[in-house]
Amino acid sequence: MATVALVSRPASVLPKVSSSLSPAIAAAASAGQQRKLHYAIIPQGKGGRSSASGIAATVFGATGYLGRYVVNRLGRIGSQVVVPYRCDPYYIMFMKPMADLGQFFFMEWDPRNKDTIMKAIEHSNVVINLVGKEYETRNFGFDEVYVDIPQRIAKATKEAGIKKLIHVSHLNADIRSSSKYLRSKAVGEHAVREEFPDAVILKPSDMFGKEDNFLNYFAGERHWFGDTVPMIDLGKKTVKEPVYVVDVAKAILSAASDPDANGKTFALVGWVYSAFKMLEIILPSPWQYIVCTVLLSLSLFCT
Repeated sequence: MATVALVSRPASVLPKVSSSLSPAIAAAASAGQQRKLHYAIIPQGKGGRSSASGIAATVFGATGYLGRYVVNRLGRIGSQVVVPYRCDPYYIMFMKPMADLGQFFFMEWDPRNKDTIMKAIEHSNVVINLVGKEYETRNFGFDEVYVDIPQRIAKATKEAGIKKLIHVSHLNADIRSSSKYLRSKAVGEHAVREEFPDAVILKPSDMFGKEDNFLNYFAGERHWFGDTVPMIDLGKKTVKEPVYVVDVAKAILSAASDPDANGKTFALVGWVYSAFKMLEIILPSPWQYIVCTVLLSLSLFCT
């Protein structure tokens, strides 16, 4: 398992029922704007799935790769989770056993409709945005996915009086990048920060884990190129800091319960590897698979 390094970059909901309230709930309780929330979010129990963590979270993008791990972690500590979805309900059935009965709520939403966003967050005290796509489609381009939708979510969260918004971006997001994907991510961070200055922005590097599109990508690449993996300069000049997806999910939960994280940006990275060293670990016999070529390059290492 990779080690996660957290790098900080500076960038009254409930009545006072008990002195055992978590810092996040206590901070929300003293907020200026009053919101009527359900008593079920008052922390109680020993911290298991049948307890109440005090977190009522709406997780946009929960049906994605990272989202399922975040929802799982929220469910196992007794959180109430709203899962907005756009897919067929069949594809969210696997989430139901992740929490105790009645703790997960599934609802359809339209990212272009403000009313559905407001409905999804109206009973929550934490909003997490994981919406993302690795490629553009006819209906949703990078600018809408990474700029417009996060901006709408941030604006709705502010209007609803919610004090905790967590937005997940990318480690290499940069407005000067040659990649439209990374430029859109950087613009999205700025848009979220403008609408919600206290938002927590997490910037993970490439995530690996079961069902990932990182290690599995290389494992399947050799089948396309005759048992070879094309690399520039044998991959020795390419540096990666892959981070375990479960560690990213844990970081999101930590940010959700820590009031000191508000308004900060965190970089989530793992151990440093060259692409060559990484393939030495992944593949049983790397010299059999690695081909030095300047004609073929992987888009993953060019962005």
